[in-house]
Amino acid sequence: MQEFLVYQSLWAMERRRPDGAEWSLDEKLEMIHAAGFDGCGVRFADRDFVRTVTGFLRDHGMSWQAQCYPRTVDDLKPIIEHVQEFGADHINLQADVRPYHLEDCVPYIEGWHRLAADAGIALHIETHRDRMTTDLFFTLHLLDRFPNLRFTADLSHYLVGREFAWPVDEHNHALMHRILDNTWGFHGRVASREQVQIQTSFAHHRPWVDLFMDWWGCGFQSWRRRAGPDATLTFLCELGPVPYAITGADGYELSDRWQEALAMKDEVRNLWAARSEV
Repeated sequence: MQEFLVYQSLWAMERRRPDGAEWSLDEKLEMIHAAGFDGCGVRFADRDFVRTVTGFLRDHGMSWQAQCYPRTVDDLKPIIEHVQEFGADHINLQADVRPYHLEDCVPYIEGWHRLAADAGIALHIETHRDRMTTDLFFTLHLLDRFPNLRFTADLSHYLVGREFAWPVDEHNHALMHRILDNTWGFHGRVASREQVQIQTSFAHHRPWVDLFMDWWGCGFQSWRRRAGPDATLTFLCELGPVPYAITGADGYELSDRWQEALAMKDEVRNLWAARSEV
């Protein structure tokens, strides 16, 4: 039976308040577990950090994705070694390179996929600004060149990057659906056409939330058609700290991102259940 897991981003647990108040790592993990998340998105750079976090998650019956930001093909090798030692649902790769020409991307894509395939580890390429996948059109050209690419879709970057007019027209919906039809995992953030992250709890932002819910729901349905009967889809709630989060003149955020993450968790679980019945 296909499974849907909702994770919380550890990066999104950073508060970055003017008063310096932060939760400890133990507090963050306990909060995520107590709130009913299925796991975490974990940066797999520092081995000791990875061991600590995955040890907690494993002891509590939770799972995780391994996040990385390689600048060369070989940069993926230590990440793979950490995954082989500590496990992970998959590697989520932000390609921290910015080739100007499509063909310059080929050695990176082929090299990273070769390393992951040799290790037997699933690899997703994240759609993200200031990365190889920064632009929607360039990423679609990548998809033409590599039709079997598996994306982690963070759609917020493409909405704000292309500055789609409201309401989003059918042409732009179709472009986003090409991404969704190659998506194998999601990162959850809601953008407007001018801001990469808006306060999902504000009533006047609800049209943007509904837009993303519709895209995510279509992506869930597409994945269900493509994935195997026992496959797992992950959705990472990733409402980021400052400067993603908007602050007032006093430096404090305008909304409570933790409460918004809890609401997102429940909404996407309900969305998965509803779209499963269609």
